[in-house]
Amino acid sequence: MGGSFLLFSYLLSVFASLPSFTVVKADSDLTRPSFTPINRDLYHSSDDLIEQIKSLVHRHPDKLTVETIKAGNKGYTSEITVVTYCQSRKETDDKSKFRILLLIYDLRLVIAGVLDRLFIVFQSFGQHGRELITSELALRILSILSEEQFLPKMDRASLNGTLENVVIKVVPMENLNGRKLVEAGNLCERRNGRGVDLNRNWSVDWGKKEKDYDPYEENPGIAPFSEPETQIMRKIAISFDPHIWVNVHSGMEALFMPYDHKNRTPDGLPSQRMRLLLEELNNVHCHKRCMIGSGGGSVGYLAHGTATDYMHDVVRVPMSFTFEIYGDNTATLKDCFKMFNPVDHTTFKRVLNDWSAAFFTIFKLGPHQIDVHSKAAVSSMDKWVSIDEYFDGYLMGRRNRYGKKMEVLEVGMQEIRTYFRLFLLSSVLLLFMFCSRISKTGRQIVSAIPI
Repeated sequence: MGGSFLLFSYLLSVFASLPSFTVVKADSDLTRPSFTPINRDLYHSSDDLIEQIKSLVHRHPDKLTVETIKAGNKGYTSEITVVTYCQSRKETDDKSKFRILLLIYDLRLVIAGVLDRLFIVFQSFGQHGRELITSELALRILSILSEEQFLPKMDRASLNGTLENVVIKVVPMENLNGRKLVEAGNLCERRNGRGVDLNRNWSVDWGKKEKDYDPYEENPGIAPFSEPETQIMRKIAISFDPHIWVNVHSGMEALFMPYDHKNRTPDGLPSQRMRLLLEELNNVHCHKRCMIGSGGGSVGYLAHGTATDYMHDVVRVPMSFTFEIYGDNTATLKDCFKMFNPVDHTTFKRVLNDWSAAFFTIFKLGPHQIDVHSKAAVSSMDKWVSIDEYFDGYLMGRRNRYGKKMEVLEVGMQEIRTYFRLFLLSSVLLLFMFCSRISKTGRQIVSAIPI
């Protein structure tokens, strides 16, 4: 008993000497997540947003058309929904003149095309999965184009007058697979479904890595256009041949023009016109908050293999832009949803209104900044498109119009490519053999002359 009492007294003294603990309440900061979840009251799911857009098109077949384009390779598939707006769509199908000039020069095809009456705009949203606000902006713009919603300071007459000769192609969610990963909980994911940054997978200066290169964020893929998403976008761009390209992102407030892979802007009058238009947008709609200039010279790092540089250098789009429509610099690096997307209703509404208005200013001022009728003259000898790119763009356009009937034609085109390459190769070999024969004959003649 005495030993037990001593042991009990010793244990009491040990417990008494232990530090005290504070019970943490369930609602304390320690139990709260360190990131902001998706606000489902503000943002549509990817499936719901696409369904909303298709319903919108169904209600306005006189102005809107929609198509879903699918592609895949190595077991990975993707699909992109594309919406086209044209105020006089039926009339345009019959009466618009589309001129194509094909010239063979230096084993390349020169493509020069111009729609006599129409000003063409190509817009891409949702290229990075985590930037949900950009796809919401696409839905908002399409709702205004269909006249189911209106800008605060624009009436119907003004809207119709602005859009009378404008054709707009909208890709509301370029990176559907990446968006699905974000909705599943990976809120910082910007890449596609197999880990490639779609805005590093284009061919202009592809694969170059800066000192601060982040393989997780900027994986360019195994080759230019290795991803089905960029393959689809390239084909659309070549077949559509727009006057203006806008790639919409979030993460900051900025209005960028080429280049992304250089610390400068292009030279000449087109570059000056791009800057003038961006300055107007900054003054009127961005309230002078937006950064203006080249992407590479303004952000503080160079980006290689981007869509905007490809549109400018290869497709020769007269005005190629990247817009950054929102960013919260108070968010932590892990709080990606808050960093790239508005989380309250007031800011959400302001962003959509301001940037919708900015796009309609582009629709209004763009035709005055670019001489639509002289586009072919400007680009006819400067716009080089490879044989593969031309056939890809041609097939994309024809397939979209005629559907499965084009599968046989596509096979035929592939055979034409093969035979054309063989023809070029044999021509070069024959020319080489001919020159060698002449060289040998000349040496024999010279040696036969008596000295």
